Formats: sequence, structure tokens, C-alpha cells
Amino acid sequence: MLPMILILVFVVVALLAFGIGSFLDQRSSQARLLRERLSSVEKNAELESTSELALLRDEMLSRIPALDSILRRSTSVSNLQTMLAQADLGIRAGNILMLCAISTVAVGITVLLAATSLNVPAQQSTIFTAVGAAVGAFLPYAYASYRRTKRFQKFEELFPEAIDTLARAVRAGHAFTTAIELIANEISEPIASEFRKLFEEQKFGLPVRDALINLTERVPLVDVKFFVTAVMLQRETGGNLAEILDNLSYVIRERFKILRQVRVYTAQGRLTMMLLMGLPPVIVVTLLLVSPEFIRPLFTDPIGHTFLLIGIVLQTVGYFIIRKVIQIQV
Repeated sequence: MLPMILILVFVVVALLAFGIGSFLDQRSSQARLLRERLSSVEKNAELESTSELALLRDEMLSRIPALDSILRRSTSVSNLQTMLAQADLGIRAGNILMLCAISTVAVGITVLLAATSLNVPAQQSTIFTAVGAAVGAFLPYAYASYRRTKRFQKFEELFPEAIDTLARAVRAGHAFTTAIELIANEISEPIASEFRKLFEEQKFGLPVRDALINLTERVPLVDVKFFVTAVMLQRETGGNLAEILDNLSYVIRERFKILRQVRVYTAQGRLTMMLLMGLPPVIVVTLLLVSPEFIRPLFTDPIGHTFLLIGIVLQTVGYFIIRKVIQIQV
């Protein structure tokens, strides 16, 4: 028990020192970012007039220069930064990793204290603490993934309205780029922010084709890819853009209608999954509060550990089986 407490104290002190160093190094990081931008501007000024202009973006993964240079070497951290941008959380990958470390320590200490209060043996207590720390490390990432999914769902719901607005603007005689600006001003979030980025990219010199491709990278949805493909084909081969957009909006709305019908048909399966996944933890916590002597052998006796492991495995297998049944691709 004492080594585990010493390790946790060491981790807490290390995180505090890391936070103080981050605060002290913030000005140096901002100065470095300013120098990089100035050097980029000087390089662009030396290019020929026919070369394409690139937008300057703040792509720092952490405000600490040393940590930023380390994180840039990892493709996984870069993908994490992309996911955070898609979730519109406004934090850097370095910050979310720090939150994961803090959550790991907090949940680990909580599980350790709970195991100590239940008089769990030291070996089993270490195992439970390690499992709790692993769950704590995953919590910030799970929240970011949840926010990303919700944002994409809202984007999909508002996207047909944005396409209709674009079609009406094109039919009224507006240019395609002007119609994009109208969407950014009239449609609510998250459509407005994404189309505003699209408009600003082409406004500052990026070709429309590249700006549309960047939109599919920021919002990797099937409907957005259909939209970008249709617009790029129309710009290369010609045709009635307003009619193409009307047909695309109709197809997206019909797909949503089918998806809602599928959700109605699978409502019983989703409710069953929620009940089966939530009922055992609720029962265990309730018994810990009401009758701890009755539930304590599950955590202290070796046979109880076996039953606990079997229960977790069966719960996980049941979750994936039910999820596979109720998920229908449309």
C-alpha cells in the first residue's frame, strides 16, 4: 500500500511542476510562434506571383516548446488534435493529455481509498487501482469523442437546409463563393463556422477545390463528400448547380427519414442494451451503500474475483453483440 501511495504522490508533484513550467514558458512559446509566422510571411513574399498562397494556422499541439516538438513526432497526437478541432473544444492535444494524466491520478486515488475502506487485500487493491486509473485516463478522450459525435449529428441535421440556401442563392444569381458566405451568416452552428472557414480559405487565395477538400477533412461525413464531389464535378464539366443541389438535398432528407424509421424499429434493442449495461453497476453501488458486508466478498474473496471478471467479460460481449444487432447502415 505504501509504494502505491508514494507513486501517486510522485505523479501529483510531477504534474504540479509540469503545470508551473507550462505557465512560465508561455511567453517564450508565443514569441516562438510569432517568429515562425514572420518567417513564413517572408518566405511567401519571396515566392513568384504565380505560386499559390497558403493560410497561416496555429498548429501548435502544446504551448510548451519542448513538449510541442515531442508531440509533433507522433501521428496519433496529430490525429487527436484533429479530433479536438472537430469536436470544437478549443483546447490543444497537450492539454487533453494533461487532463488524461490528472484524471488517471484522481480516479486511481479514489479507487484506492474505496478499496482501503472495504478492507480489500493489497494485491487485489493494486489491481483495482490500476483498472480505475486506466478508466480515468480514457475519460477525457471519451468526452471529446462524445462531443465530436454530437457536433457531427447536428451538422448532418442542418446540412440539407444549408444546401437549400446555397441552391436558392445560386438560382438568384449569386456567385458560388458569395452563396457560401450567405450560409455562414444565416445558418446556425456548426454549419456556420465550417462554411465560414471555407469562405475565408478561398477568400485568402486558396483554390476553391482545395478549400472544399479541406471541408471534407474537417467534417468527414458521407453527405459532405457527396456535396463536395457534386460541386467539383459541376465546376469542371458545367451544368445546373441549383438543380444538382436540390436533388442532393432531397436524397439527404430521404436518408434521414429512413434513419429515423430504423431508430424506431431498434428502440427496444437500445433500451435493452442500456438496462443490461447499467443495472449491474447500479446494484453493486447500492449494495455497497446499503449492505457492504453482503457485497464485500465479491471484492475480497478469490471466488468473488472470478465471478467479477466473468461478469465484466459477459457484459462487454453482450454490449458488442446488441450494438451489432441494432446498428443498421443506411
